Amino acid sequence: MKKLMALAISLSLTAVMAGCGSKAADSQNAAAPVKTKDTLTMVWYPNESGADLKDTREELAKVIETATGKKVQHKTTTDYIIAIEAIANGTADVAFMGPQGYIEANAKNKKVQPMVVPSGASGTLDDAVYFSWLNVRKGEEEPYKNGSGFAIDNIAGKKFSFVSNSSTSGFKVPSAGIVSYFSKKDKYKSLTADDLLQGGKDKFFSEVLYGGSHQGSGVNLLTNKADVAAFCDTCVANYVELSSGSANKPGAVYKVKQGAAEPFNTLVGKEFTLISVTPVLNSPFAVNTGTISAEDLKKMKDAFLSDAVTKNPKIFLPKDSKDSGLFKLSTGKEHFLAVEDAWFNPVRELSK
Repeated sequence: MKKLMALAISLSLTAVMAGCGSKAADSQNAAAPVKTKDTLTMVWYPNESGADLKDTREELAKVIETATGKKVQHKTTTDYIIAIEAIANGTADVAFMGPQGYIEANAKNKKVQPMVVPSGASGTLDDAVYFSWLNVRKGEEEPYKNGSGFAIDNIAGKKFSFVSNSSTSGFKVPSAGIVSYFSKKDKYKSLTADDLLQGGKDKFFSEVLYGGSHQGSGVNLLTNKADVAAFCDTCVANYVELSSGSANKPGAVYKVKQGAAEPFNTLVGKEFTLISVTPVLNSPFAVNTGTISAEDLKKMKDAFLSDAVTKNPKIFLPKDSKDSGLFKLSTGKEHFLAVEDAWFNPVRELSK
């Protein structure tokens, strides 16, 4: 886990590769003019496809529509693969996706490029991360305690819930961390991420479930289908609140808050404890430069980087807002920043 954290926090080393525009995308666009279209399609992961985020989706669509003069239609999904395939094959033009999903789409089609990511609390790329959690139900954390901290030794043999094998913080990062930790032990020295995909007799986990979304993985835990579950802080932030401990630290306890939307609406008051926390590179808005013209891409990027978007309370929710949204201010310095493909290399390294 420490190696993984060091890799993720090496943002400062890769941030120098991020500039005010995507040179790779711009050069591709210049070499291959794209036929203009009247409607742009924006695809969403299952995590962001719920009714509770409809207002956020519509506000971001308005930004693109105002900038380009084109209509935007939404493509919500129930499966990560649908979203990844849509942006890769050009049936979608824009996607908000995790780093691993972006890497998979880019591997299928190099014309898929990142446009912007939300900054960290500092307003820079140095801390542009969210957090991958491993969680257990409140009251069941004792087997995972190790002195004053926590250890993951006892997750072996448990019923485990991932999000999707295309999820960064719901599979890629936690599986890499688990393999890194356990492969140092003689019993598991040949353990690979593939060994974590399915459970059963003589497998690392007794059972493996997939939530389909971070919310779904959280529900798997709180409904006792899983003993341990991986999901991230930002994807459940609209449904839970800190009950005790320090945010994003092992030992912190979160509970489903009053008025939580589906699928947590029947789980109000249920609590879970973080036993492992790993930083993950922030998620990009990616575009297919083979379906969006260079002119429209520049307009979109300029709009996302503008003060108007930075100060839009429907996009970057105020710290005290009770509304659901994708991005919430913690310092008031948060805004979108342009990045290049190479910024995501730390995530690519997890597969090596």
